[in-house]
Amino acid sequence: MALLEGYGLVCLGLLGLLFCYQFTLRTPTIQRNGVPLRKPPNTLPIVGNGILFLRPRQKLFSWFVKCERRFGNETFQISVPTLPPGVVINDPKNLDYVFKNEGIFSKGDFFKKLSWDLFGNGIINVDGELWKAQRKAGLAFLNTSNLRVLTDIALPRYLGRAVEYLQVQARARKVVDLQSVFHEITSQLMGKMAYDMEMHADDDFTVAFDYASGATTERFQNPLWFIKEHFTGSKFREALHIIRTFGYKIVDSAANSNTKKQGDHAPELTPDRLDEVSGSLIQSLLEVFGDNREIVSDSALNYLSAGRDTVAQALTWCVYLLMQHDFVIDDIRNEVRALLDNTQEPLLSSDSKGSINSSILTPSSLPYTMATFYETLRLYPPIPFEIKQCEKPTTLPDGTFLPEKSIVFWCTWAMNRSKISWGDDADSFRPERWLTEDGKLITKSAAEFPVFNGGPRLCLGKRMAELLAAQVIPTMVLMFDFTPAYGGERVSKSSLTLPMKGGLPCLVKSKVLD
Repeated sequence: MALLEGYGLVCLGLLGLLFCYQFTLRTPTIQRNGVPLRKPPNTLPIVGNGILFLRPRQKLFSWFVKCERRFGNETFQISVPTLPPGVVINDPKNLDYVFKNEGIFSKGDFFKKLSWDLFGNGIINVDGELWKAQRKAGLAFLNTSNLRVLTDIALPRYLGRAVEYLQVQARARKVVDLQSVFHEITSQLMGKMAYDMEMHADDDFTVAFDYASGATTERFQNPLWFIKEHFTGSKFREALHIIRTFGYKIVDSAANSNTKKQGDHAPELTPDRLDEVSGSLIQSLLEVFGDNREIVSDSALNYLSAGRDTVAQALTWCVYLLMQHDFVIDDIRNEVRALLDNTQEPLLSSDSKGSINSSILTPSSLPYTMATFYETLRLYPPIPFEIKQCEKPTTLPDGTFLPEKSIVFWCTWAMNRSKISWGDDADSFRPERWLTEDGKLITKSAAEFPVFNGGPRLCLGKRMAELLAAQVIPTMVLMFDFTPAYGGERVSKSSLTLPMKGGLPCLVKSKVLD
């Protein structure tokens, strides 16, 4: 009881400080062309919009959509106690300005403070030369030669294992979590190619990172997170320890591998192209940062999260939408069958292993499939919120003046549902919106479709995500029927990305290929 009373007194004291903050220092009013910005619905005295940010993220998504429908492309101000003044932008012109001015808009002290425990000095969390050096290492990893190995060898191999697993579960009539299946594919792929390590979707690191991502997200929503963590943060700290230990394991494994290779001069009789490029990301990081174990570890963990989790989540939401739209499944199957007929190549190889010949499935040869993937990303963006901080005063193209250290938010979830940008059917799943009349895929600028970020920070893994989608989606749709084994609508759980709460449980039925 004494603990509860102490906690209550601390909270009351903090509320008192917030009250004084609002009425003595006050949050500066941000103006556009000399006129104060409008404030969104549910803005309250003292706490501003703070209570809204405590709500479950699905309700927060809905609130941002509601604001977008009310304000359109108009920039509006939000306020949360203890946070710098902030605005929400929806106009692509303003977002384009943010993307193109990396020197003005950075991750900033606010973001780094809340996410430092999880991301440290990794690329997600840094600016300047440290960011440039890590990006250079990422570009070296995702070169044309490595992507060719990914499409021709690595992905068909791990996708084949997933198909084999689903066939076994189909025969046993067992429920399968497809999110876990897709996560296993990307875990094995990134583990082998980037770090030359065996990684799986259910290992201790993955569970710990999943929890830590949710806890970090709550920091952005709860102004009093530091009080809560004082009493309830032991699990978070334990998860961070597991994550940090795993990061050092990646670095040490690469260093030991280098030592072994230097002492082993015996040539391989049957070299595997996948083995030749395995660990190329961690090797690039070691070349850039040398023996700085902490930075290499942080960077490796950041790349692992970005390259593994977001793609698996996007594939999960894609199948979720497909199960609700049979006509889209039919169109994908027709497109894939036409491609297989034209190339005279079977999806299943004729060897005794029955391996998957998925390398024939490419983004350029499957425009409708890719339109389906992009429509999924529109409705379920893997990074639903983004935030930047002004390093110096600036003025947005619409005339909004932003003081130094002010915060700029944009909600990709809401922007991708804008009726101004996407039409009156913006809430509907319609892959055809991504195709021209002659069936070619439409491209959107980063500011119009900010799923892959933009400007200098344009997502390095965009091409990799497209290559995975082009092979995984058609293979799954052509070889299986999926029936939902859940009730109601699936929503995202608390996370910095967009994992599906409770996974995607389905019954699987194998199809006989024509």
